[in-house]
Amino acid sequence: MSSVDERGFRGGFRQSMAWLHTWTGLLVGWLLFAIFLTGTLSFYRDEISVWMQPELHASRADAHTPQRALDQLAILAPAASSWSVDLPGERNPGVRLSWRDPDASSGRRGTSRAWMDAGSGALLSVRETRGGDFLYRFHFELYALERGVARWIVGFATMFMLIAIVTGVVTHKKIFKDFFTFRPGKGQRSWLDAHNATAVLALPFHFMITYSGLLLLMYQLMPWGIQAVYPQEGVRGYVSELRGSRGAGQPEIAIDEGADGSYALAPVTPMLAYAANLWPGVPVSRISVERPHGPAPVVELRAAWGHSIFNRGATESLRFSGRDGQLLSHEEPENTDVVRGLYNSFTALHLLRFAGPWLRGLFFVAGLMGTIMVASGLLLWVSKREPQRKKLGSTPRGHRLVEVLNVAAVSGMVMAIAGYFWANRMLGVELTARSLWEIRLFFIVWLLALLHAALRSYRRAWLEQWTICAVMYAALPLSYLPYWFANGLPAWPVVAVAMVLLCSAMVSALVARKLSRPALASHRRSKRVTRARALEQQA
Repeated sequence: MSSVDERGFRGGFRQSMAWLHTWTGLLVGWLLFAIFLTGTLSFYRDEISVWMQPELHASRADAHTPQRALDQLAILAPAASSWSVDLPGERNPGVRLSWRDPDASSGRRGTSRAWMDAGSGALLSVRETRGGDFLYRFHFELYALERGVARWIVGFATMFMLIAIVTGVVTHKKIFKDFFTFRPGKGQRSWLDAHNATAVLALPFHFMITYSGLLLLMYQLMPWGIQAVYPQEGVRGYVSELRGSRGAGQPEIAIDEGADGSYALAPVTPMLAYAANLWPGVPVSRISVERPHGPAPVVELRAAWGHSIFNRGATESLRFSGRDGQLLSHEEPENTDVVRGLYNSFTALHLLRFAGPWLRGLFFVAGLMGTIMVASGLLLWVSKREPQRKKLGSTPRGHRLVEVLNVAAVSGMVMAIAGYFWANRMLGVELTARSLWEIRLFFIVWLLALLHAALRSYRRAWLEQWTICAVMYAALPLSYLPYWFANGLPAWPVVAVAMVLLCSAMVSALVARKLSRPALASHRRSKRVTRARALEQQA
């Protein structure tokens, strides 16, 4: 016999965990859906950024691309204190040039940037956009909030997510049996099956991505230990000591100044050949030059990826003399202790900067499962209370609020992302503060989705918003076909994003079609009733 404790929980521990699972999931579910979806898309933020910069799509690299980039920097920034070249890779066909002037301010604001065509060496006028970086930053910093406050909010939601995962496992005693059960077209049971299946199939991923997210926010959520040891510098002092002094103790090279006071930088091609021989199968991702026109410049080549998540995927680097190409040092990631290694492993798996195509794709699918898990949980809350609403003959205000927020948070967020992509295509390339307007239109579409959900019935709002999503996502890649026919097929990241957009359109269309069936059946039923009444009146 079940008992009722002093708090009103019936049935003991498991029922208490079910209550906790339900309400922790609901209270932060709307925010968690946005965090999960934008975080999942962030696995491909480089590809999204490239897709949102069509001026880069025709760029094709060859063996002379690195030297072209340095030659272009010599023209653009002859007096710069440092140069940097981000070379093309599997995920980005363009070449990004960066430099810092001697009197530039510290940080990113003091860095000037330009894009170069990898094949011709010509500078490209690339549209201003935040690209995938906006979705990545929104994933853990939201928007228009003070950074510390935003990270506290996300950390709070992440902790609730971890509680929901643990209580969900405790609550569902037949969780693995339920994983093999799916009953389509059964209303509440179907949503429960979808919730269980997406939760269990990717359960290790859900736990890892949530726990590692908390670790990444650890310095923000629990800063007191660092503040006690580093009262002045805080986290910056801790991180500085943790990383140590890179590049210290490099040998000084005596160079005779030229007759005209100028210096010629040694060719970079032999340095790249040395790196290719040392790192077989691992390309160079970045070339950095310190004091490019000084008497003792240093050229650093950095590998594209590391070999171990135990040091967070840290990469090797080679440092050469910029005068004669002599090797100065070969820097490898430092060995780390077990505790720091575990922290690095979890956070590296969360950030996934080291992953190849297959692992990245696997994490993307698992992230989509987590997104569906959150959405199905929100829909299940409404579905479970439908008999209560029918019994009352009306929808309580609290239930109606949940319905509106469900629509706005799920289909509204999907539609807002489509609006963000459309803003990238429709806004003028030379528009002032263009990237800011893309973000503004993202939130405008999201707000319109919320208003629409409030003005329409629950089912009609779902149907209409998913229909709009299907049209918006289908038209995005199709609108770009004329450019592809004129300039040839772009690099695979662009094609991959286009295929995902088409898949999103098909999924949205399938959901809309599924939602339209009950509405169509109800419409036909009402027509039959009207026709029958008309016949009775005629008789």
